[in-house]
Amino acid sequence: MSSPQSVHAWDEPTGIAPRGTLVLLPGRGEHGGVYERFGRRIAADGYRVRALGDAALAPDAVLDEAAKLLRDETVPGPRVLVGADTGALYAAQLAAHGTPGLDALILAGLPATPHATATARDWEDELDQRTACPTHRGRLTSDAALRRGALADTPTPELPAPTDVSVPVLALHGADDTVSPLADARLAYGALPGVELVSLAGTRHDALNDLTHRTAAATVVLFLERLRLSPDRGRVALAPIATREDLA
Repeated sequence: MSSPQSVHAWDEPTGIAPRGTLVLLPGRGEHGGVYERFGRRIAADGYRVRALGDAALAPDAVLDEAAKLLRDETVPGPRVLVGADTGALYAAQLAAHGTPGLDALILAGLPATPHATATARDWEDELDQRTACPTHRGRLTSDAALRRGALADTPTPELPAPTDVSVPVLALHGADDTVSPLADARLAYGALPGVELVSLAGTRHDALNDLTHRTAAATVVLFLERLRLSPDRGRVALAPIATREDLA
């Protein structure tokens, strides 16, 4: 079994030129391997994915590794930082600090307030707040490296001032998120210039890994493709969105 702080990597198919690189910061209690399904799907479209460890456990080490990957000019661009849950807060902080090589942010399930915590009584209750996807629920339940109960921890760090973030931002948020309600997320994102907020219908807190994981991945790819053409892209999707295939 890999360490929770291991770097998990998914590359583009053999013979396909890489189209860019995503560096992913997971959320409370998670590790990079939790995002295998997302990583494989994005990699299939030609984008390399590097999923790091939970920054809450080792913030200096994880953020240094993320910054190193982003500023490495041998890493295919555009180079995009993806953050889920508290990973979104850390990703926004790196953007606010002007991390070299960062071309865009993708934030999923952002803890929009300091009170964005789970109120689970037990593991089944925590699962219900995380996701309705049976495959992902099974993945989390069998994962010995996952820190159960971590969603009840106070989210850190704080969201930086909106004016400090100058790169394009795609935000994905579950319409049924009870950990960080969509209404709070809308307020948090409201002051960010150029942010693209996509709410996913029928989706709970794990916005990249819930029933709408296909729609989430497709929305990310559309964002990346437009980013490759021009940072001044148009809208990538309308909200809320979901497909019959995703809900099957």
